[in-house]
Formats: sequence, structure tokens, C-alpha cells
Amino acid sequence: MKTHKILGGGGTELQVVESGRTSGRSIFFIHGFSQCSLTWSRQLNSDLANDFRLVAMDLRGHGQSGKPQEGYADSKLWADDVHAVIQGLNLERPILSGWSYGPLIILDYIRHYGEDAIGGIQFIGGVTKLGSEDALAVLTGEFLSLVPGFFSTNAEESVNSLQSLLQKLFAKELEVEDYYRMLGFSVATPPYVRQGMFSRLLNNDDLLSKIRKPVLLTQGTADRVVKPVAADQHKAAIPHAQMDIVSDGGHGPFWDDPVSFNETLRAFSQKATGTGAIAS
Repeated sequence: MKTHKILGGGGTELQVVESGRTSGRSIFFIHGFSQCSLTWSRQLNSDLANDFRLVAMDLRGHGQSGKPQEGYADSKLWADDVHAVIQGLNLERPILSGWSYGPLIILDYIRHYGEDAIGGIQFIGGVTKLGSEDALAVLTGEFLSLVPGFFSTNAEESVNSLQSLLQKLFAKELEVEDYYRMLGFSVATPPYVRQGMFSRLLNNDDLLSKIRKPVLLTQGTADRVVKPVAADQHKAAIPHAQMDIVSDGGHGPFWDDPVSFNETLRAFSQKATGTGAIAS
């Protein structure tokens, strides 16, 4: 595993990890809210590394990346972060794989830099809107009930909300070691970062309909954070997208069933970077 320090938008230092091939086709993983690059350990340390260059970054405000006090509502800064990693590591037409909040950042990038430098896109339990009734409608009530705690500066309240979130992310109960490791990197994201990320007012419907690169929509039917209707909406906006519906899958299928997830991602990535088009 290699580690890189790359300057992203506004000069924020980003922690980036890399495994697999040193050149060729690449997959760039973008984690979700209050997570970090360790989220992708079952991909970075898998046999995907035999075929692809695998890259994951700690988002600004997360993990070992810089944690500026402001800027989390700035679409261009998020876009600049993704661009900086692609350019800094000379990634060759990467597949951008985003989990949960991650698709919002992918779309920030596409809005400001276009699609030319990427090979395709994967949304995993993804959301593409924030700050509106439509955005709230695709989130489950049990997730929304936790949101005030995410912003709390009271340590006990904040930790309790993050513990409750962890219990909702996966269809299978986490091993004790994994649970506390994930809780640790969740807590490492300051409350002001979480609040800044949710303070955005976004509607990417105009952008979704313009996407021409291959798209894979991965959605668990038992997701306790994002309702499956979100994937249906994305498919309606991107007719050529490939649907990957995980029966009884939770919000994080890449962790619950990494073998199946990795096989599907491998097939999609090989076809996307080989032919540049995926049929509906």
C-alpha cells in the first residue's frame, strides 16, 4: 500500500492511499459522510488489485486529510480535490466509485471539469440532492432522526449518533474490531465538517441527464439510510445506466459481500474502460 499527500482545493492536504497495478486502468474510491479511505479495505486488499490501480482518498475534513474550518459547502473545492488526485497521480480514465455522499462529490467534479478525464461512474447507495424536500424524501426516517446528533459538539451525543449510524450502514453485524475501528474514524471527523457537508443546497438533476459515460447504480433493497427509490430516480435520469440491485443488501454492500461487489465492479470497469459504453 502506497500513501500520497496531494494538495487539493484551496491548498488543503489530502491523504491518498493506493494499491494494485502501478499503471493502466484505475478505480478511484470516494467514501461517504464521516468515513475515511479505510472504508474500502475490502477492495484495496482484494484481487481487484491484480487488474486495476486502486486509489482512495480521505475527503477533506476526514481521516488524515486536512480539516479546514470552512469550505464544505463549496462545490468547486470538492471538484478541485478530485481533479488534484486524478492529475497528481496521473490516473488513466479512472472509474469514480462513490458511496452515499460520494456521488455528490463526483457530480461536483463533473460539473466543473466534465467527463473527459474519467472512464465511468458508480453510485453506491448514492444521493445526488441536498437541502430540499425532494432530497429528504429519499432518506429514511431512522437516518434523519440521527442528523441533529451529527452536528452536536457534546461528545457523548455526537458519539451516540455515530454509533447508531454504524448500526444502520450494513446488513450484517460488524465484528467488534471493525465496529470500533469504524467508530474511531467516524469520530475523527469534526462536527463542523459534518454540518458544513449537510448545509449544501444541491439539485443535480440537470447534470444527471447530460452524463454520457458508463454508469453503474448499486443499491441494496434493505438500505436503512437511502431508500431504493433513489436508484430508480437516477436510472430514470440516466437511461443508459446499469442497475446493480443487491437483494437484502444494506447501505454498504461493498463491505457486507465484497466478493460479489468486487466481481460486479470488475466487470463494469473492464467494459467501461474497454468500450466506453454500457447498454441499458
